[in-house]
Amino acid sequence: MSQAAGITARLHPDPQLDTIIKLRVIGRQQQLLRIDFETAPSADVLSGKLATFHALLPSCNVLLLSDYGKGALHHVADMIATARQAGIPVLVDPKGDDYARYRGATVLTPNLSEFRAVAGAWQNEDELRSKAQQLRQTLALQALLITRSEQGMTLFTADGVLHQSALAREVYDVSGAGDTVIATFAAMLAAGLSMDQAMAWANRAAGIVVGKLGTAVVSPHELWDSAIRQE
Repeated sequence: MSQAAGITARLHPDPQLDTIIKLRVIGRQQQLLRIDFETAPSADVLSGKLATFHALLPSCNVLLLSDYGKGALHHVADMIATARQAGIPVLVDPKGDDYARYRGATVLTPNLSEFRAVAGAWQNEDELRSKAQQLRQTLALQALLITRSEQGMTLFTADGVLHQSALAREVYDVSGAGDTVIATFAAMLAAGLSMDQAMAWANRAAGIVVGKLGTAVVSPHELWDSAIRQE
């Protein structure tokens, strides 16, 4: 399936590692919670993966790093620094409460709860915007894109703040919505669009994928049709 979609995978198997199991609890066609069973990858596998990364990076237009907190991005700081030195934009979907390792990335895309775990609580929209810009500056980011579920998403840059409301008609499952946002955003940046334009397409993609049950994908045809309906 990945080959048919034009995706070339570079996998590093670890014979000592059990495959991660994600147990999803579904009720009335909506995900209620997820339980993961996992083991961290070995140092040898991580070293081999890093070598592959350095070999493939020169052929890339944009680098997308999605941190699931499973240990695969142990060398994330090195990866970000290497890509930025090569002039390649770096987009990161972060995890955890320590964002220092993502310093220097081009764009971070946390959801609202992930951002709160790092920046702390806020009382109003102005305080949220202040905390977002402070984090962006502290981490030397070009932009911070916060996804806000039914509230849409907000892009914070040195030029200001841009917000787009959610486009979903009906939400069945938010599984993979964050992945869809950052993947679409990265694809549009690689195609030469501005961040504002890339966010608009990412917002459309998110509105489509949350209307599907399970971890689904958004096709170019669906994305284009969505754009036409909004005109």
